[in-house]
Amino acid sequence: MAEPETPPPARSDRSPWNWLLIVPIVVPLLTPLYNHDSPRLWGFPMFYWLQFAFILLGVVTTSVVYRMTRR
Repeated sequence: MAEPETPPPARSDRSPWNWLLIVPIVVPLLTPLYNHDSPRLWGFPMFYWLQFAFILLGVVTTSVVYRMTRR
């Protein structure tokens, strides 16, 4: 007679590393950071190139959290 299989342990997503995901959400909401026309980068106002920097911030943050929380 075959023994019943034990279910895998329940996954817990309560890692403190998940709190780091708040950073790319909150930083773009701080409008005094990019409410300027200068400095310009290759002729682009600060608003535009800082938006790309926010995208990179989100990618880096998500990558760090993924690597630190995978098993």
